[in-house]
Amino acid sequence: MYPELFSIGPITVHSFGLMMGVAFIVANYFFAKEIARRGLPEELAGNITLLALVAGVVGAKLFSVFENFGAFLDDPMGELFSSAGLTFYGGLLLAILSIWVYVRRKKIPFIRVADAAAPSLILAYGIGRIGCQLAGDGDYGIPTDVSWAMTYPEGTVSTLSARNPQLAELYQTIFPGQPVPVDIPVHPAPVYETLAAFAIFAFLWRIRKQPMAVGQMFAIYLILAGIERLLVEFIRLNDLYAGLSQAQWISVGMIAVGSLMIYRNRTAPKEEFVLKPTAKQTRRK
Repeated sequence: MYPELFSIGPITVHSFGLMMGVAFIVANYFFAKEIARRGLPEELAGNITLLALVAGVVGAKLFSVFENFGAFLDDPMGELFSSAGLTFYGGLLLAILSIWVYVRRKKIPFIRVADAAAPSLILAYGIGRIGCQLAGDGDYGIPTDVSWAMTYPEGTVSTLSARNPQLAELYQTIFPGQPVPVDIPVHPAPVYETLAAFAIFAFLWRIRKQPMAVGQMFAIYLILAGIERLLVEFIRLNDLYAGLSQAQWISVGMIAVGSLMIYRNRTAPKEEFVLKPTAKQTRRK
């Protein structure tokens, strides 16, 4: 894999950071289109995307520090400023909280903004997972012998048995009696997640113009994104809490909240939004 793509003088371009940037640019494009279509203030898209970028990175790092508090105590500065160790759900939760505060001050219903952002959220997640795949940052799955298994020898978290004794030990558990390979093949979980995220985005983008109750689009996002992460975690190496990983428990919460929103909205009036002409388009007429 390619954690570092290229260098320009003293500046090194990391694959994960580059894909994070691409994710926010592409997501902002689709988010802006939905903001306009729903008749919300056009400046919201850029402001919220910037806010989500800052809060997302900070939240992802803080959540990672919480997950790996022992490593943080051993090397506080190294853990805080390392490009590795960014936890998606931590970023999502802090970004949502920050955006909620921002739109509340603007006196705009948060749920309407959330509906507009739903397709972009899952699209950004899928693009971000391309960064994980290129970086080989440990988001890959457990050892496997499937024909499409991959290795990440030069990844941030290498699959070389000499560098990753935990993975080597797991290989012996899954394939008892077999010699541990020098480079251990694993499930390319980031690829699975990217494909699933793109499929969910295509579905949400297709249904976005259908009449539905306020909050329905965001609820569908919560359910589908939660199911996707819940399932992929079964083939990843993570600590378990009462039988599920931390990400899986959060996924269960997302599915539950989304399902409750749909249930409560079952009798709510449905709305349909028609794209309004912008001021520039009006002047041209």
